[in-house]
Amino acid sequence: MKYVILSVILLTAAATKGQQKKSIVIEKPLITTPYELKTRPWFSDEQLITTGVYYYPEHWDSLQWERDIKNIADMGFEFVHYAEFAWAQLEPEEGKYTFGWLDRVVELAARYNLKVIMCTSTATPPVWLVRKHPDVLITGEYGHRDDHGSRQHASFSSNYYRSYSLTMIEELARRYGDNEQIIGWQLDNEPRACYDYGDDAQQRFRDWLKQKYGTINNLNKAWGTSFWSQLYNDFSQINIPLRSRWGMNLHQRMDHNRFVAHETASFLDSQAQTIRKYAGHRQWITTNYIPNYNEGYIGASRDLDFITYTKYMVAGSAQGIGHKGYRLGNALSIAMSNDFFRPLSPTYGVMELQPGQVNWGRVNPQPLPGVVRMWLWHVFAGGSELACTYRFRAPIYGFEQYHYGIVGYDGVTPTPGGLEYKQFIEEVKSLREHAKPGAPVPLHYAALKTGLLFNVENSWAMEMNKQNFQWNTLGHFEKYYGPLKAFGAPVDFIRDTFDFSAYPVIIAPAYQQIDRDLINKMIQYVRKGGNLVLTCRTGHQDRQGHLWEAPFAQPIYDLIGAEIEFYDLLMPQASDTVIMGKKGYEWVTWGEILKPRAGTETWAVYSGDFYAGKPAVTLHRLGNGTVTYVGVDTKTGELERTVLKKLYTLLNLPVQDYPPGVMVEYRDGLGIAVNYSDKAYRLPLPEGTRILIGDQNMPTAGVTVWKHAD
Repeated sequence: MKYVILSVILLTAAATKGQQKKSIVIEKPLITTPYELKTRPWFSDEQLITTGVYYYPEHWDSLQWERDIKNIADMGFEFVHYAEFAWAQLEPEEGKYTFGWLDRVVELAARYNLKVIMCTSTATPPVWLVRKHPDVLITGEYGHRDDHGSRQHASFSSNYYRSYSLTMIEELARRYGDNEQIIGWQLDNEPRACYDYGDDAQQRFRDWLKQKYGTINNLNKAWGTSFWSQLYNDFSQINIPLRSRWGMNLHQRMDHNRFVAHETASFLDSQAQTIRKYAGHRQWITTNYIPNYNEGYIGASRDLDFITYTKYMVAGSAQGIGHKGYRLGNALSIAMSNDFFRPLSPTYGVMELQPGQVNWGRVNPQPLPGVVRMWLWHVFAGGSELACTYRFRAPIYGFEQYHYGIVGYDGVTPTPGGLEYKQFIEEVKSLREHAKPGAPVPLHYAALKTGLLFNVENSWAMEMNKQNFQWNTLGHFEKYYGPLKAFGAPVDFIRDTFDFSAYPVIIAPAYQQIDRDLINKMIQYVRKGGNLVLTCRTGHQDRQGHLWEAPFAQPIYDLIGAEIEFYDLLMPQASDTVIMGKKGYEWVTWGEILKPRAGTETWAVYSGDFYAGKPAVTLHRLGNGTVTYVGVDTKTGELERTVLKKLYTLLNLPVQDYPPGVMVEYRDGLGIAVNYSDKAYRLPLPEGTRILIGDQNMPTAGVTVWKHAD
């Protein structure tokens, strides 16, 4: 998906009375992640999206391989994914490699015009390796060591494991790095944060700290070790903090989180560097992250070409909308993953998308018929250029028995999800003559472009020190993200290193840790006509996680045009209300009592306690822009939605009012709508719109695709 620059005229709030016209440029933001300059045209624009499937030849009789590969091609898939968990088959004994079986299935893929994604197998080391070197296994905080028989049981902080893994990967890359059938590589599988307490991990953590701080005095100051007699005399005295132990040093825990993220990212980089020696830039390199937004390694590897994610929507936890909404999943889930990954990686994809019923959830219901196809279209709508599903054949043994594939247990009969994948592939092919890759999105859509400022370290800090057990950082974030999708706004999750000018509105929910450079950047953004929304728990701490030696959150007072007198947390049985207009909104989790300065407007006030009548929401005009401060976290998020709607109205940004579960996006000259709700919905399309797929009346799990006129 290519992005083009649009110049649109917006009416924005001015610092003086009345309104003034301002030209806003809507463009792909300047990204400071490793993927911006290395992105190449790995996928054809005209292809729109490339669809593939995992296949595990090592699980099946070799006499069935050609039949299976032919069936994959016959269903319309364009690539196949090999060798994810096959280390024991690739290297059955130390130093003895057996590539013949893999050569054969690569040749079969070529015979049936399928490209191949090759995977490193580092998630499943062979038993001979862990028995000979048990120190490669993850050690828990109280000394328990993992064992062979599952997956992801080896430590990214084991020196021997890191080294020997690269030996295997080098052999694999030497074998397939110049193979034209191989289009790319997936590293590991769903790499995670590895919390290991083994000897190597302890020493690597100390070395990492020494490199970061230089001297032990610098570390003592950063960690505040004067508190509770925690002073260190030497880096050798430091251990990895116990995660389950109450009262452990919060700054030490923050640094350990950073270290763990570094270990994951650097291990992936080492793999990529090894492959690149043989593959050059003929083949791309990626990995498939689980969208755990509270993990710091996503986007941190420096040597990948782009990133992908894994997504399972129905596994007994996401309730969805309505009595049977659990059969469709959370409507915001795919949307948020798209909007989180796309700004980090201009090319991105989904490497694992649920094909049907799974086996590993708390409860494993059947997805609603049609919803697998809808998920695929939702992935497409966000800009993905790759969609892949796990797996082609449903397993008949192993941990994932009862997990659906594209075909069932007989190896040939398509499952309902398999047929929906086939339908999606055929529909995409039918669209290729109608789409316009790189076409501008409609002006009304571009005008709503909103950035959500995100830094995982804020989430770490707040989750470690909630102050109220009811606080939910991601839930607070969704109270702003959900309304934006209902408004029909394109959203990017952005970092504070991005170019802010690309966004007419930026929202920074609970941005607790801040520095003066970022505050100045925000001030300049607003003065030039940007509109900033800040929320409770913003600006309380510096980047080291220290409270300011000043009145509470004082560095942001000039920015928000108000002071924060104090904050309050309510008991769960004693909620109060915030009044905006004539309506009350229930809150209990977090409330900051504001003291506006001259000229700052009050939009909402507290009710029901000793500070009744004090402001909870304010608007400050600064230069050509505005700063809205929402000092309260409400129970349902309705106040947050009301504030955003009032702001967008003030800015003359016309918003849609899609019901919960209806998502609308634009790409490549197409509009795409999906319906997660339990009711049919009639899309408000302009007269004369040419619908290419579906209908203006969308049923539950429905999809509609049209060519947009402007």
